[in-house]
Amino acid sequence: MNKVLILYDSATGNTATMAQHIAEGAGSIDGVEVRVRSVDEATADDVVWCDGLAVGSPTNMGVMSWKMKRFWDETMGPQWMKVDGKIACAFSSSGGWGGGSEIACLSLLTVLMNFGFLVFGVTDYVGKLTTLHYGAVTARQPRDAESQQACRKLGKRLAEWVAVYAGGRQDQHPLAKSDERLPPG
Repeated sequence: MNKVLILYDSATGNTATMAQHIAEGAGSIDGVEVRVRSVDEATADDVVWCDGLAVGSPTNMGVMSWKMKRFWDETMGPQWMKVDGKIACAFSSSGGWGGGSEIACLSLLTVLMNFGFLVFGVTDYVGKLTTLHYGAVTARQPRDAESQQACRKLGKRLAEWVAVYAGGRQDQHPLAKSDERLPPG
C-alpha cells in the first residue's frame, strides 16, 4: 500500500478545509492510505512514513506561515536525507485573490526541493479559468465547486504519481487517463 500525508497549517480553518478535499482526492486512488495532520500535531515520523506529501499553508505576507517554516527548520531539519526522492505538492489559501497564494506555494515547493522532494504542478484545468500549475490555491474557504475540485484534483494527482513511482503502477499514470483532462479555454 502506498502512503500519502496531507500536512497543513490553518489559522482560520480555510487551509484545513482544503486539506480535507485534497485527502478526498488522494483517497480516490485504490491502494493509497491517506493521513491528514495539522502542523501542530505532525511529527517527523509522519513525513518519513509517507511516499507522497501535500503541504498546505495560509498565505502569510506572500509566503508560508511561520508555523510551517518552523516545522521544516526544527522538526524536519534533523531528518535531512531521510525524505529524499519522495513526491510532493503544495496548496495555500489567502484572504483574497491576488493575495500571494501562488507565491506561498512556491515558497513551500522551494523548501520541499531543498529536502529532496520531487515536486510537481498540474497542467489540467478543473474549470474554464482554474489551473493548479503551482498547487491548489483559493481565496478564503474553498466554497465554490471549482476550488473544491482543484483541491481534489491535486490530491488525486499526488496519489497517482505515488502509485506510479512508489508503487510501480503504470496504469495510474495521468497520461494513461487522458480522457479525464479538460483542454484549456
